[in-house]
Amino acid sequence: MRTQDHGREVRRTVAALPGAARGIHLVPPLRINMQRIRPLAPDLAWVLFVVLNLVAMRLLPAWQTVPFLAIWVSLTVIYGFRLWRIQPTILTMVAVTLATGGIIFVQVLKGQQDADYLAEVPLIALMFLVMVWHGRRRLAATQERLTAMEQVQRISQENLRLLEQQRQFLQDASHELGTPITVALGHAELIERAATDQAVAADARVVTGELARLRRLTNRLLLLASAGTPDFLHVTPVSADSLVLDALERWGNIPRRWRLGEVAEATVLGDSDRLVAALDALMENAVAHTEPGDTIEVGVRPESGGNVVLAVRDSGSGIPPTELDRIFRRFARAQPNRNREAGGFGLGLPIVQAIAEAHHGSVRVHSTAGQGSTFEMVIPAVPDALAS
Repeated sequence: MRTQDHGREVRRTVAALPGAARGIHLVPPLRINMQRIRPLAPDLAWVLFVVLNLVAMRLLPAWQTVPFLAIWVSLTVIYGFRLWRIQPTILTMVAVTLATGGIIFVQVLKGQQDADYLAEVPLIALMFLVMVWHGRRRLAATQERLTAMEQVQRISQENLRLLEQQRQFLQDASHELGTPITVALGHAELIERAATDQAVAADARVVTGELARLRRLTNRLLLLASAGTPDFLHVTPVSADSLVLDALERWGNIPRRWRLGEVAEATVLGDSDRLVAALDALMENAVAHTEPGDTIEVGVRPESGGNVVLAVRDSGSGIPPTELDRIFRRFARAQPNRNREAGGFGLGLPIVQAIAEAHHGSVRVHSTAGQGSTFEMVIPAVPDALAS
């Protein structure tokens, strides 16, 4: 009768609703109760299983430990799947201990079971408790590792975002500075050529030199900013020996004792323009650290492991051992050449390293203070079949 009254009340409520609201689907109370019960179905099934085994322990003493062990094994199994919180777990263990221990205690008093059987109850309970402790300890350790991994991932994502912002800033700044620098440099050169006053011409030359220096700086910043982009390289088979000979021809007019070292025919798979820029940076570095009477030697040779080595050696000032670890950092210069004129921008060697690594190669240096330096750019060689 109560259910019928409830149904009539629901129908009256629906009839009183507006037309738009009548289309709302009302879930029957029985379905709501089933949805609440469904997640607890394994627990309820286990409770029923325990009750049946307790009845078997009480009514069938001849079965001895079979129902008792079935209860504790099932408790271990369902805990492994459900992982109850610590308070429900302890309460469940206490309840099972009292229930099984109580039945066995009564059977011992009646002489149906041996007294040794009763000692198994606390031992099994203790084993289950130890298993729970180990399980929760490993679960806590796993959660700590997951939390640490999430923290590391957040930090990595933030670092990537900052690096991308830095790269984008360098690209935007270089692009925005390029046009006004070019315009100003053109006007300064016109002033220098048209000036009749020597003082004005000298000032114009200073401006021209500084603007040219600034343009080189922006170009190098733009190159470094684009080093990590997918279109940084346009690879084709490149003759490494031709690159070295062309570089020697470009730089041979500077007053140094130029020498051609070992030049072996070798082909690399790379970007010709980028490799030229890297060689020019090495040559410029050698010129900056030498005097007119010093020797600069360039060469190319194959190396074991399928690599090609492009080497630039000079007999200049060399690099102190304490400076070798930092010379490939951006804007870093070796101690004897930190002055503005001789030290450059501190971007040449980072450009060489970025280009070499983009080609899946590397850069290495051998230097002794006062005895010169040897820079070697190692680039993977092209197999003979592809080169031909």
